[in-house]
Amino acid sequence: MILLIDTARAYGRGLLRGIAKYSDLHGPWIFYWKAPFYREPAGLRVTLSRLKKLDADGIIMREQKETGKILAMGLPTIVSPYSRRFSGLPNIVPDDGAIAKVAAEHLLNLGLRYFAYCGFEDMFAIRNRGEIFRKTIADAGLRTYVYKEPRSRARRQWEVEQNIMAEWLRSLPKPVGVMACNDDRGRQVIEACKIAGLHVPEEVAVIGVDYDDLVCSLSNPPLSSVALNFERAGYEAAELLGQLMAGKKPGNQTIVVPPTHIVARQSTDVLEVEDYHVARAVRFIRQHAKEPIQVEDVVSVAAVSRRGLERRFRRVLSRSVLDEIRRVHVEQVTRMLIETNLSIAQIALTLGYTGVAHIARYFRREKGMSALEYRKRFGGK
Repeated sequence: MILLIDTARAYGRGLLRGIAKYSDLHGPWIFYWKAPFYREPAGLRVTLSRLKKLDADGIIMREQKETGKILAMGLPTIVSPYSRRFSGLPNIVPDDGAIAKVAAEHLLNLGLRYFAYCGFEDMFAIRNRGEIFRKTIADAGLRTYVYKEPRSRARRQWEVEQNIMAEWLRSLPKPVGVMACNDDRGRQVIEACKIAGLHVPEEVAVIGVDYDDLVCSLSNPPLSSVALNFERAGYEAAELLGQLMAGKKPGNQTIVVPPTHIVARQSTDVLEVEDYHVARAVRFIRQHAKEPIQVEDVVSVAAVSRRGLERRFRRVLSRSVLDEIRRVHVEQVTRMLIETNLSIAQIALTLGYTGVAHIARYFRREKGMSALEYRKRFGGK
């Protein structure tokens, strides 16, 4: 099998992990990789001539300049597109709708009232995220400011564009929550904030997409991100390619890459709530996400009566204190379901619960499915 997938970002590395897992279980398959750039000075043209000499059975690839010539080889192929969807072929496509909604909800939960979106307008794979983000924010009765890229390529050079983006960021009402189309764009937004003299997250809270750990960690401050299930998509792509190589006819099948959870870092570590007692209570809840705290614990920290605190929560956050505790606990459980191999009972024990009944009940209420169903759907294969 031929793999033409960039390993420089989390997207490609995740797909490859899923492909490798499928091969381990159902192979073994023999893979051909393009030689590293420092050993392939002539680029893809050398690779194309080499590909034609291989006795290959199928291809999984990211779209590139020579995609048309590669498809002309006539091998069963699955494509992850950048600029357009490929008709008549299986496409690997991120679930833009779910991704944008998860990001919007995260920023809304910070108590922000102003929002913005910063993307790459020429990338098919992610161009819908801004519109869906804007619609989600509009459903909450609020407005989204959208960044417009410079039209000329010369002005899109980062040394030039960063000053244009900085001016746009200065023009936004503050504090503002910005969704970037991916982590690379999120890192650029943070860099532009520095040029503009804006503080992250106090004035500009930023969230990216992909959860590329290196990109997020090397941002300053570290970047929050929507994690996507690349590994599962890679597994499903390999599974489908196996069927195509066995004679199944290709079609317009779509392998969807869903979001799994938010990895919250410092870039969104802000709570814009004017009510002092609510802000203090919410911070306490979030700081104790791994503990089975009760409403009474929150009331004691907020230094206000339970009835008064409940009334303030309803007015400011449109939910009860208990709803917020459960929401934060469910997000912690969600992260552990995806990022660990702990059983649901072990997760409950880690969080200080003696059994799974309570967590199971409000997990289903928040997510619309059981914790086990969630892990099966969004965890690795």
